[in-house]
Amino acid sequence: MRQERTPEKLIYRMEDVCRLSGLDQPTIESWEKEFPFLRAGLTATGKKIYRQKDLDIILRVKALLQKKGLTIAGAKRQIEEEFGTKQLSLLPADRLRKILLQLRDELQDISRDLEKGAKKR
Repeated sequence: MRQERTPEKLIYRMEDVCRLSGLDQPTIESWEKEFPFLRAGLTATGKKIYRQKDLDIILRVKALLQKKGLTIAGAKRQIEEEFGTKQLSLLPADRLRKILLQLRDELQDISRDLEKGAKKR
């Protein structure tokens, strides 16, 4: 079975996604809540926009739910496998703090090195 390919653009408006997917806006918005890796951006005027990857995920979710009969949970697992979107488990607070402090120190070192280089010129 050959899947119809959508023309690739950098950004799709909600209207484009609805037209290309054959889904209504409330359905897409409900999927955004169910699939944390599916996130719309916002324009300066507050309109939702999507990347090509988001559109691909929406089309795949639709196929998994409608054609394969998977549940939301099953579709989520399948999408995570196919698109590599599995959410990383959160680190313990003390370990995360240690990593952030190390990162801060490294960034400060880089900043000092850049300042030294700029003064030599």
